[in-house]
Amino acid sequence: MPYPRGKKWVGQVRKMGQGKEHRREKKFETKTEAKDWEAMMRRKPVEEWDGTTGTASLYDWAEAYLDYAEARFSVKTYKEKRTMFRCFFQSIDHELPVGALTPGMVMDYVIKQSQERSGYAANKDRKNLVAAWNWGMKYHKPLLPGPNPCLVDRMPEKRHPRYIPSVKDFWKVYDTAEGQDRLMLLAFLHLGARRGEVFRLTWDDVDFGHAQIRLGTHKRAGGHLEYDWLPLTDDLFNALLAHRQTAEGLLVFPNPKTGEAFRTRKRWMSYLCKRAKVKPFGFHAIRHLTASILADAGVPAVQIQAILRHKKLGTTERYLHQMGDLKPALRLLSRDKKPSGEPSVAQRTETKIRAVK
Repeated sequence: MPYPRGKKWVGQVRKMGQGKEHRREKKFETKTEAKDWEAMMRRKPVEEWDGTTGTASLYDWAEAYLDYAEARFSVKTYKEKRTMFRCFFQSIDHELPVGALTPGMVMDYVIKQSQERSGYAANKDRKNLVAAWNWGMKYHKPLLPGPNPCLVDRMPEKRHPRYIPSVKDFWKVYDTAEGQDRLMLLAFLHLGARRGEVFRLTWDDVDFGHAQIRLGTHKRAGGHLEYDWLPLTDDLFNALLAHRQTAEGLLVFPNPKTGEAFRTRKRWMSYLCKRAKVKPFGFHAIRHLTASILADAGVPAVQIQAILRHKKLGTTERYLHQMGDLKPALRLLSRDKKPSGEPSVAQRTETKIRAVK
């Protein structure tokens, strides 16, 4: 009889044949599917079983890989891979033995996705299939044969240039936001940060003493979380300092409803753009806007690369040595740009205090 394992049901069959007991298990979404599979397996002669309890069918391969992906990758990446397999098994029988999958079958699937969705979507599915099969050949080599049948031709893609808002439109959206949300937008612009880097920020990442902030990213070799330090602009420093006085908990930008870190905020930017009456743009578009502002101001490409942290691990040391030179460049992101020779807020405040004394 099927039994539950987590959120799934496991079908199990035992049968004597060829002088020994053979056993097979398989996971399903529902108990009914598991029972139907058990009945089908009992009707088959044991000689038609593969005699293993490991990855044998395409479904078994997919389940094993998804278990690995859930533990290894982010929630977003795991869901992307899971959705891909669901789509894949609408075209190809999941009961098919792994050895029966051919490049022609995969190519047919990729072409179909290109026609029904887009070349980009088809190539993304192809990439995930290739990765899943490579994983299977590495960890389940006796069952998944090589060469990789998923290494088929890529489909042509029609890439549309990413929309980058104007500086004026960004500040319109900024003015529409309030409180913590407004500060979050400022952080995106002044740090050129990725969405997750801002969402996971904690107060331990903010060094007010040295006016710098630490951003953690998984966009490195191996997917490990690694950190870089960036100097804080005067505007962002003052805004974060004011926010710190009333903030509760460790997160800089907690979800007010749950107290935990945000995950997506899919509709938030659309809502703000609609209120501000500007063309919709997202978090990553702000990152592009940061680069655009700096490039238009003549900031050297190497400094923009350091600010955006678009580099290989081997360039990290060079970035750290340059950090002190980045603050003048980052000042260009201020809403009211100050001439390069104008003193900072801290310097002007200190001068006023001395004058009073």
